[in-house]
Amino acid sequence: MAGSRRKARVIALQTLYEIEYVDHEPREILSRLVKEKALPEEAASFAQELVSGVLQNRQKLDDVIGRFTLSFSVEQMAAIDKSILRIAIFEVLFDNKVPIKVAINEAVELAKAFGSDNSPKFVNGVLGSVVGAVPASEKERSNERKE
Repeated sequence: MAGSRRKARVIALQTLYEIEYVDHEPREILSRLVKEKALPEEAASFAQELVSGVLQNRQKLDDVIGRFTLSFSVEQMAAIDKSILRIAIFEVLFDNKVPIKVAINEAVELAKAFGSDNSPKFVNGVLGSVVGAVPASEKERSNERKE
C-alpha cells in the first residue's frame, strides 16, 4: 500500500504543479493523470483527498509556509517546492492520517525526485520548523497514526 500512496502523492504533486501554470480544471488534470498512471482506485481516492485538501486550505497552508520561510515570500518560491510543502503541511496539520515522520519523509522523497538539488534540504528544513511549532500533544497523536 505504501508504494501506491507514494504514487498518489506524485499524482497530487503533478496536479498541483500543473494548476500553478495552466488554467485547467483540477478534476480534469487529476483524472487524466490517474488514467495515464493506471492508479488503483484507493490510491486515486487518496490523491483526490490531497489535491482537494490543499486547494481548500491553500491560503492557510501558504500562511504556514510563509512563517517559516522568512528570507523570501511564498510567491517567490519554486512552484514544485511550494506544492510539495503544501501537501506535506496539509498531511501534518490538517489531514492527521499519517505519522509526521512519514509525511516529512515522503515530502523529502518528492523533493529528491522532482525538485532542484537544494529542494530536499529546503523542504526538510521548513517541515522541521513547522513540526517544531506543533504542540507536543498533537505530535503524540500523530505518532500513533499508521501509514
